[in-house]
Amino acid sequence: MKALTQQQVDYYRHNGFLFPIPALSPSEVATCLGGLARLESDLGGPVAEADVKWRSHAYAHSPWFNDLVRHPRILDAVEDVIGPNILVWTSTFFIKEPKAPTFAAWHQDGAYFGLEPREQVCAWVALTDATAEAGCMEQLSFRGMPRLYQHAALGLANSINRAGQTIMEPFDDSDPVAMALPAGSFSLHHELAVHRSAPNRAAHRRVGIGLNYIPAHVRVNGSVRLKAMLVRGVDTYGHFELIDPPAAERDAAALAVHQSVSERYRANYKQQVQRHAESFAPA
Repeated sequence: MKALTQQQVDYYRHNGFLFPIPALSPSEVATCLGGLARLESDLGGPVAEADVKWRSHAYAHSPWFNDLVRHPRILDAVEDVIGPNILVWTSTFFIKEPKAPTFAAWHQDGAYFGLEPREQVCAWVALTDATAEAGCMEQLSFRGMPRLYQHAALGLANSINRAGQTIMEPFDDSDPVAMALPAGSFSLHHELAVHRSAPNRAAHRRVGIGLNYIPAHVRVNGSVRLKAMLVRGVDTYGHFELIDPPAAERDAAALAVHQSVSERYRANYKQQVQRHAESFAPA
C-alpha cells in the first residue's frame, strides 16, 4: 500500500467510497483556485454557465490542472484501489454557488460511461470546504455487491449533472453517509456507488473537482475511440488514444486537444445514454 491501509481499501471495496483523505497544502489549494479564477475570467463568468465542454477535461488545456491529476498523494491512493497503471479519462468541475439551488439526484456516475470492466474510481477534490451545509455528497454503501441501476437523463432544472441522470427503479436510500470534506482533502468513490448532493445552503462557494481514473486495461464498449492521459505507470493495451500534457495554459494547441477530447467524450456519452435505455427496455 502506498497511501491507504488495508482496512481503508477493504472499506472502499465493501462500501464503494472512502473519505476524507488529505492531499493538498493550503498553497496548492490556492494555486488551483487561482487557475479556476483565470479560466472563469477568460470565459467571462462561472464555468457552470459556459459551454458544457469547459466543465470537463481541464487537464488537456491547463498545466495547473494537469499537476492536480498527477498529484502524488491522490495517485498513491488511487493506485491502492485500481493498481499502478493509471489513466485519467475525464474530469469535472462541481461548483455550487452560495445559497444556490444546485443539486444532484440519486445516481451512479458509471450509468452512461460504457466502461468495461467497471473499475473507475473518482477522486473528488475539495478546493473549498464541502460541508453538509454546503451540499456535500451523500453516499450509499453497495455492501460489497455493486450493481447498475436503471437511469434516465431527465434534464432536471438546477441539476449539477447537465443530463440530470436519475435512478428510476426502487432502491434502499435509508442510510446515506454525508461525505463532508475540508478544503485540500479528497474522497474516492466507485463508478457504481449511489450518491446525491443537496443545494449549497452555506455562505461560501463550494468548489470541487472530480478526477476520473481507470486502470489501463479498462476499455469503452461503444464505437467512439476516446482520448485519455496516462498519469502513472504504462499503457500496454491501447484502448484509448493518449494525449500529452498541455505545454501552456489554453494556447492554440491545448485548446485543439481539449476540443477533440470533449467532442469524443460527448459522442460516447450520447451513445451510452441510448445503449443504457435499450438495455433496460422491456423484452
